[in-house]
Amino acid sequence: MSTYRFDKLLAPRSIALVGAVAREGSLGRSVLDNLRRAGFPGAILLVQPDHDTVDGLPCVPRVADLTVVPDLVLIAVPPPSVPEVVAQAAAIGAGAAVILTARLGRGPDDPGPVAHRIARAQGLRLLGPDSAGLVVPAAKLDASLFAHAPATGDLALVSQSGTVAAAIVEWAARHGTGFSAVLSLGSVLDIGVADCLDYFAADHRTRAILLCLDRVADARRFMSAARAAARAKPVVVLRAGRHRPDTRAAVTHTGALARPDTVYAAAFRRAGLLAVPDLDAMFSAVEALGRQRPFPGDRLAILTNGRGIGLLAADKLTDRAGILAEIPEAEGRPAGNPIDLGIDADGPAFSDALAPLLADRTSDAVLAIHVPTVRSQVGAVAGAIAETVKRARAGQTRKKPVFAVSLGDAEAARAAFAGAGIPHFATDSEAIEGFLHLVRYREAQDDLMRTPDSLPRDFSPDMARARSIIAAALRQGAAWLDPIAVNGLLEAYGIPTVPIALAPDKDAAAAAAWPIIAAGGTVALKVVSPDVVHKSDIGGVQLDLTSEADVREAARSILARARRERPDARVTGFAVQPMVRRGKRRELIAGLAEDAVFGPVVVFGRGGTAVEVIDDRALSLPPLDLALARDLIGRTRVARRLEGYRDVPAADLGAIALTLVKLSQLAADLPQVRELDINPLLADETGVLALDARVRIGRSERGRHGRGHPRFAIRPYPAEWVRTLKLKDRTIRVRPVRPEDEGLFLTFFEGLDPEDLRLRFFGPVRAFSHAFLARLTQLDYARAIAFVATEVDPEGRERMLGAVRLHADANHESGEYAIAVGRDARGTGLAFALMRLMIDWARSEGIGRVEGMVLAENRPMLAVCRRLGFTQARDPEDPGLVNVKLELGGSPTAANSLGQASPSRMLF
Repeated sequence: MSTYRFDKLLAPRSIALVGAVAREGSLGRSVLDNLRRAGFPGAILLVQPDHDTVDGLPCVPRVADLTVVPDLVLIAVPPPSVPEVVAQAAAIGAGAAVILTARLGRGPDDPGPVAHRIARAQGLRLLGPDSAGLVVPAAKLDASLFAHAPATGDLALVSQSGTVAAAIVEWAARHGTGFSAVLSLGSVLDIGVADCLDYFAADHRTRAILLCLDRVADARRFMSAARAAARAKPVVVLRAGRHRPDTRAAVTHTGALARPDTVYAAAFRRAGLLAVPDLDAMFSAVEALGRQRPFPGDRLAILTNGRGIGLLAADKLTDRAGILAEIPEAEGRPAGNPIDLGIDADGPAFSDALAPLLADRTSDAVLAIHVPTVRSQVGAVAGAIAETVKRARAGQTRKKPVFAVSLGDAEAARAAFAGAGIPHFATDSEAIEGFLHLVRYREAQDDLMRTPDSLPRDFSPDMARARSIIAAALRQGAAWLDPIAVNGLLEAYGIPTVPIALAPDKDAAAAAAWPIIAAGGTVALKVVSPDVVHKSDIGGVQLDLTSEADVREAARSILARARRERPDARVTGFAVQPMVRRGKRRELIAGLAEDAVFGPVVVFGRGGTAVEVIDDRALSLPPLDLALARDLIGRTRVARRLEGYRDVPAADLGAIALTLVKLSQLAADLPQVRELDINPLLADETGVLALDARVRIGRSERGRHGRGHPRFAIRPYPAEWVRTLKLKDRTIRVRPVRPEDEGLFLTFFEGLDPEDLRLRFFGPVRAFSHAFLARLTQLDYARAIAFVATEVDPEGRERMLGAVRLHADANHESGEYAIAVGRDARGTGLAFALMRLMIDWARSEGIGRVEGMVLAENRPMLAVCRRLGFTQARDPEDPGLVNVKLELGGSPTAANSLGQASPSRMLF
């Protein structure tokens, strides 16, 4: 994730165009025309060996012949010439290049990869190939192939498809919506979605980010950047190709349910992105975000001059799970929503009705819908609505959002609404979608910062047993665990199972069944074969067997049918289990699947043999906590059946959620587990029971870059950094922070005296909000770490003594630290130990530099920094602050060591 040299890409002082020709309509000439039309204020340098001038501008034959080093190079030459152009641009010190040329190939010796290797070695950033260019309206930079120049605004558009970007730009031009920047990524060699997310998340000129993509190349980089960006501002994503044919050969139910489109949707949801299904929805999002900031609340009041159109809008809102505000009776107006003003309502009527709604506290937003008549003109009504909104907002801090629909002459209304900052839509349906985009974004942010329940203290998986089971199976060359091993693996993670015995033949099966039968039970007999995943497909399951003879006959029948249906299958025996009566238990499915892009995913839904036909499932990327697990359950239809109804008690949701968390932990601990399928997982008021399960395994190989699980898209909890310290005869446990530590932090901060808080936060602190604490405890371990030091009191409760935090920049060039230690732990050496552990983590992550700011009067902290080798210098802008810095070495990626980061002021 690198924003290195993005300043050269998006704010160049000079541009070289390689491939500029005089022929109208050519690639180079089209870009040159757009550059000049936009009025780019810097130097435009042309490289063209066949002409001395193009359109009055002088040309040089080669990039190497330029007398001015361009910040940005635009490349519009035939594919074979691209590597040489890139090499010359890198050699003279250019900062970035946009490759407009298409079809550069993917093979190691094709022009694209060759150019990428050359550029990376020299620190030259590449956008493209097959890029439609980029536009930065405020900088008068239009180096694109778009037909119309975008207006200046605060939306950043990043698209892998040039045509999709062009379509959005055209729509925005007609609707008066502007952009901070537009980038067409093309066939990405270097600059990708993650890089752009990192840049625009920190860009003060950008208020929201629009993404258009069809694929993610590096899931870990994407998820880390997307999660960080979505916490900073709205990010809307449109994915093309959602319904491409699924060519995977899934063998388990969970694998079949984890289709690529559903995994992408789960990833977007986990990152906090607002996913839209099509361009229409994207246009609604652009209109809403372009004029209205996200707001608290979700209750919508509908004001209209027609009952029918108002009811249609209310129906759309309800269909999309929106909330219709309950509007009380007011002077001259009965209670109810929508509010119908009558077909002849004119501007003053709308104004009189809208003004009290804007001040009313029973709604959070207003949708004004006007249908023109001969007595009610569009322009007059739009102007009245706009002026009423302006008056209501003047001098107010709480500015209630207003959305508008004009079903007549849109041009007559657009200017009035735009001048008042009111999103304007052509239909009630589009307006409802625009309203809900903002509501869903805020809800997603609330979900991201929700504090999960603490896990049970007795949940401690037997990882040694689990790893031994997996290792033994791999030594035997097995791809599937046998039933005994499956049960052992689930038991190691505390997932209840049904006892099982393996029998090699029918007589052994009868002998194993006898104790069950003698105790008054009945028996389930199942075929065991490494080649048969779904036993019921070949009649490999016989139930309710009541005698040894029944068991022998069932075994003979199963074996005969297996040989007939699957003559190639190896049958190693039979699994014997006591029958479990379903009763009022619900049949669920829970498991793990492997996605080619995002790695392991957790799957949950309604179980049974028809699970794929019913297709009631939800997915989530691990790791999970209890809050995420409950959300996963709630996104299925079967969740309603888990509630109590008639004489059926409610199922134990806590036990189901904990099982999903356990599966998530199993995936993190055991990369060798490729698929895991519990179907059915029976659930009732007493808990859960895994009735049948299968596990596919494979040797663990090195996956995507970074530490942690080699295939996790989200870095799991770094349990390897847990430490036990002995300091001044005190046993102190230091561990990475978890999301459920919010209460621990609140108690700690509330116990600090005002002077401690002032030294830590550089000023007085009166309260610690949930949002503030959530940002301290809910970390992306790919970018940040926080270690909390605790002691256990005589009652067994964990008590916080202090903590240290380090947050790295997007390039991993530097990280800013913050530390706080309670008074009762001072003098123990805890501050020094925490700082040293934080520095060790920074080194292990390849972070080049650790920085911080310390009050000049905080001498103990400055002394700790001095002992650890930090340099110290007074802040030039604030003499009361000391900037401390510790150089750790180069960043692990070639380009990362070339830039310079500026620290963000972190509060901890």
